[in-house]
Amino acid sequence: MIMLGKPAPKFNLEAYENGEIKKITSEDYKGKWLVLNFYPRDFTFVCPTELKALARYEDEFKEQNAVILAASTDSVNSHKAWIESELKEVKYPVLADTSHSLSKNYNVLIEEEGKALRGTFIIDPEGILQYSVVSNLDVGRSTDEILRVLQALQTKELCPVNWKPGDKTLGG
Repeated sequence: MIMLGKPAPKFNLEAYENGEIKKITSEDYKGKWLVLNFYPRDFTFVCPTELKALARYEDEFKEQNAVILAASTDSVNSHKAWIESELKEVKYPVLADTSHSLSKNYNVLIEEEGKALRGTFIIDPEGILQYSVVSNLDVGRSTDEILRVLQALQTKELCPVNWKPGDKTLGG
């Protein structure tokens, strides 16, 4: 069972990244913030809007020492076909969780359908889970909000509602 403030589940999976199929492990990202986004399926309607939005923000996440990862239970070959045909702007790794182990470990797997709910997890550079939001299938997430939460977490301060970079924190 995952818990905020505890070590995030480790992984070692195949991924499609920027034209290549490769092995990706959680250890590859030590020292960086990790933004892990689960989505239900390749070749669907809402999912490409989310992956494209994350791609548009990738440089902003990199400025925050953060890496974006997407994950679904589809195969790496499905990811490759989908990205090459519809999502050429997606350069970050897309994990193939065909064993469903990652989705189970993050408690987002819909077992009877073999697919993941929409889950966003932010993991700090020490591998500790700092943020978790899981939602049902029909509504896409806000990339602005994911980035805002990452930036708030990085202040290590108390941040009030609607806090944005440049605003005062409650700590000073």
